[in-house]
Amino acid sequence: MATDYESGFLARIFEASDGLKLYARDYGHDNPLTADRPTVFCLPGLTRNSRDFHQLALILAGDTIAPRRVITLDARGRGLSGWDEDKSRYSLSVEAADVLSACAIFDVPQAVFIGTSRGGLILHRLAVERPDILKSVILNDIGPALEVEGLAEIRDYLNRDRKPADWDDAVAILRENHGHSFPLLSDEDWADMCHAIYADIGGKITADFDPAIAGQMTALDLTVPLPTLWEQFDAFGDIPLMTIRGEHSKLLSVATLAGMEKRHPDMVTKTAIGQGHAPILHLDDLPLAIQGFLSAI
Repeated sequence: MATDYESGFLARIFEASDGLKLYARDYGHDNPLTADRPTVFCLPGLTRNSRDFHQLALILAGDTIAPRRVITLDARGRGLSGWDEDKSRYSLSVEAADVLSACAIFDVPQAVFIGTSRGGLILHRLAVERPDILKSVILNDIGPALEVEGLAEIRDYLNRDRKPADWDDAVAILRENHGHSFPLLSDEDWADMCHAIYADIGGKITADFDPAIAGQMTALDLTVPLPTLWEQFDAFGDIPLMTIRGEHSKLLSVATLAGMEKRHPDMVTKTAIGQGHAPILHLDDLPLAIQGFLSAI
């Protein structure tokens, strides 16, 4: 493992509006030099958690010139957040409300939001419902139109659901599922990804989310035309926006990215070379690109 995942932050437990206990990591909260800059709030993908952003958060919070407070969230049913007894509440509307609860509890009236995949879909909702909290937005391999091929790939690997025998086997499973899309990754990077996705639960290496979340995806009927979020995307309006696309992404197409640029002419775009869906944000030159975008905020 390239880094210690259990240091450099304050673990926070808080209650959602319905009383469910949720978990977040708070980086740079005790550094007075972060007070004059907007907090960075990170929202993970469908079955992912706050650990996805750990190395990026350390980079941003530890910046010697412009350090930032960074909050990374485990959405309900993921990581160390509680599992919801009502599985229908694993929804974008409820999870968007959870983000607003976190902002209120952590005294974050406005933030820079980074949304990976599903996290970016939540930001499309917030752009309509609460644009005032969006100081700026970084969408990580997500946009207002999703490609069927990419959704089918996600559905298929969740359907495989092979249980790893140990950590080495877990790494092997990730390589089998994603190796073709992530030629950039080193052995160390694969190990890092593994420890972000899996957890040792009761002595077994287990994907760190409520299986009901994957069940929603595996039951998806991709023969039905997919709704788009172009109207919600337009709500980003004058909000500074950056979109990162994985070079080998099958979920966010080049055509959709071009459409986003046309509707938001000031949008900054960045291609994550050698990565697919969704790019790992602490690799290669992505931290520099993100810091460059943030420098104007």
